[in-house]
Amino acid sequence: MKDTGHYLNYEGRKIFFSLPPDWRLISGEDRSPPRVVADVEAEVERALDNPFGSLPIEKIAKPGMEAVLLFDDQQRATPAHLTLPRVMNRLNTAGVTDDSISAICANGTHPAPTDEQLKAKVGPEALSRLRGRVFRHDARSPENIIIGRTHRGNIVEVNKRVALADLVIGIGACLAHPTSGYSGGYKIIMPGASSYRSVAEHHFAFLRHKDTSISTLDGNPFWEEIVDAGRLSRLAFKIDFVMNERGEVIRAFAGEPEAEQREAAKLVESLYAVELPGLADITVTSAFPLEIGVQSTKALAIATTCTKPGGVIVWVASQKQAGSILPLVEEMARPLTANEFHQAFVKGLIPEHLTAFGISYIMQIVKFKEFSERYRIIHVTEGLTDDQVKMMGMTPSADLQSTIDRLGQEIVSADVAVFPSGGSLIPRVRSTNSLT
Repeated sequence: MKDTGHYLNYEGRKIFFSLPPDWRLISGEDRSPPRVVADVEAEVERALDNPFGSLPIEKIAKPGMEAVLLFDDQQRATPAHLTLPRVMNRLNTAGVTDDSISAICANGTHPAPTDEQLKAKVGPEALSRLRGRVFRHDARSPENIIIGRTHRGNIVEVNKRVALADLVIGIGACLAHPTSGYSGGYKIIMPGASSYRSVAEHHFAFLRHKDTSISTLDGNPFWEEIVDAGRLSRLAFKIDFVMNERGEVIRAFAGEPEAEQREAAKLVESLYAVELPGLADITVTSAFPLEIGVQSTKALAIATTCTKPGGVIVWVASQKQAGSILPLVEEMARPLTANEFHQAFVKGLIPEHLTAFGISYIMQIVKFKEFSERYRIIHVTEGLTDDQVKMMGMTPSADLQSTIDRLGQEIVSADVAVFPSGGSLIPRVRSTNSLT
């Protein structure tokens, strides 16, 4: 008799399924939703009062300083509108007046936010107090300034206002990240406030490095280069929020950028880490809670970190709002290998229809090609056609249980990992601890 106690979270409901009797389940854990704070403004004040590795803002700032406040873009639900005024208040306490403060949306190479998106992100109080001193970062601006090189020799070129400021403070979010280990910290500088060529040099060089992985900081060259760039930029203080998929705040962290990021990362890991005794032969994963567009691909990237090379990944995502993933799908139909795509991008041979997208988005093509070359991926989806799934080098399917049944006839015995909420978990294979 088949086991029937398994499910995936899918668009607000659960899809139940059974596994073949000789498949050994090595992980099927779902995590309970973490508790969120009731008063975000009070949580911001608590974090600012208790910084990690740093004095409070009001003791760092000095009268007459020109301060720049960086905040992330509309792709994150970070409550910048609640945080900016409180940071400004503390700068005022130190003698830095509002007219000596400017704010920049650190959108990296992403499309710039619209006026309405910028207003919503910054909020009416900060907009009123800053009076026209809210800017969008332009990664292609000729005014970006070279401020040095990383210890590996990569150029660090940043926004002019950041380079010339007396004090730079950032506001962002920390969550597990497939390449930098965790977001937050100095990522507000690289790629957030860096030039296109600096971001391209960094991403093209390290995005495929073997030690570039989710939840890995130390020894991860992608993250280490970010730290180098951030230190060169003199980012002095950072506020990072740990949030759930609905944008609700779980906790805020503040302080010296690396110190507070490490503390935030510890919380994220405690909330979402799942232990596996070894690599899986087959991984069944849901995109939940990141089910829309390119965000849905995070579950696939995570599954590759705990599946044996040549193994099977059953990736379940509705793709009813595929939107931003479609240009990737179309590009992957080209008869190029991951290496050929990568080499072309390094040479600047980026198709015209992709130039408006960020570099991390463009490199998703390389990563997806690599995934399809290394794993057998079955995409269970409603929103993409069979032809579109095949364009990505994957096998299409419309039903999870029938997919499992077919695999059971083909693969009699297997170690299987089931991830009900695959877009948010952190697989920890053989109890590896990346934060030490």
